Amino acid sequence: MSVVDVQAAITQAHHEEWARVVASLTRRFGDLDTAEEAAAEAFATAVERWPADGVPPSPGAWLTTTANRKAIDRIRRESKRGDKHKEAQLMYHNDPPEPLGTIDDERLRLIFTCCHPALAMESRVALTLRMVAGLTVPEIARAFLVQETAMGQRITRAKAKIKAARIPYRVPSAEDLPARVTGVLAVLFLVFNEGYLATGPDTDPVRHDLTAEAIRLARLIRALLPDDGEVAGLLALMLLTEARRTARLSAAGELVTLAEQDRGTWDAALIAEGHRLVRERLAAGVAPGRYQILAAISAVHTSPRDVRDTDWSQIVALYDQLVRLDPSPIIALNRAIAVAELDGPEVALATVDRLEDKLAGYHPYHVARADLLRRLGRFQASRAAYGKAIELAGNTAETAYLTRRRDELP
Repeated sequence: MSVVDVQAAITQAHHEEWARVVASLTRRFGDLDTAEEAAAEAFATAVERWPADGVPPSPGAWLTTTANRKAIDRIRRESKRGDKHKEAQLMYHNDPPEPLGTIDDERLRLIFTCCHPALAMESRVALTLRMVAGLTVPEIARAFLVQETAMGQRITRAKAKIKAARIPYRVPSAEDLPARVTGVLAVLFLVFNEGYLATGPDTDPVRHDLTAEAIRLARLIRALLPDDGEVAGLLALMLLTEARRTARLSAAGELVTLAEQDRGTWDAALIAEGHRLVRERLAAGVAPGRYQILAAISAVHTSPRDVRDTDWSQIVALYDQLVRLDPSPIIALNRAIAVAELDGPEVALATVDRLEDKLAGYHPYHVARADLLRRLGRFQASRAAYGKAIELAGNTAETAYLTRRRDELP
């Protein structure tokens, strides 16, 4: 069946089934908004899958079943998130929370409250990701590149410290916000990353609920702290990344790399807003922070209409700045990938190989090695690197892409 035929089938199913699916879900779950959102997700899934898998024998039944699953997943996520919010509040002193004060958004207020300076930065970020953002311990552990047991212990110790020190559940004042914003931005960055490319095998490869919420909260912080360059930088980075969301998955459910994406499908409004924020920060004449540099790198990537026109020398120069602020092995890995485009894969591979001790359990490290080895014609070593990356990757779309790349090797 052609793509046109599939689109016609989806359109027909939409007219015939939309009202029935929404009515069925509304009766079952008692909430029209949930029903409509789940139905919309089901039809969006049909648009992605039917061209590759074919139209099912009973499109209406397929859409109803899929919409039911989407609704259940949504309700479970929201239910868990609400429980975690309550637990986060109860961890603090039993005094009732103070009036709204500076922050009038409940979730943002709770994030700022949990990012208390009395906790070490990693502990406050991990705890907030668990209690407010609703991420699982495995998801948080993968974000920090540590073992699940170690992350679980870190979160438990943070809870114990809050109770032992009787840290109050207090809405921070306007004067408190600058001291806490670094932790809050780290939380939003990691929430967005989990949505951008989910690390678990049991979730959608791209979780728009997480990326949209991270952007929403970043906009609120931008309104609270309009002169904070890192807030603007993180918002710009998120917008420039979110603009490419629909181009990142193929109809077959594979990840599509930046170099292979159809740039005509990017969200032009989000690109323009992100670029404007980057230009504003450059015009401010203040030394940029980590998120501002990452946003500038993303702006360079998203500026040309053709990937072949990417200014790799500028990207490497920006990474040189970033390495001075954040000399982490992940930043060094990303810089090496850019260097490969400028100076060739052999130069980059030498840098990547020096990172093995620190990134052996980090699957993008093995992805980078596999690609560099492939470009150098070292196909056996490349195949082994792809195999290790597939073993470590949890995202289904990325696993499908890596498997195909491995199987295409000579």
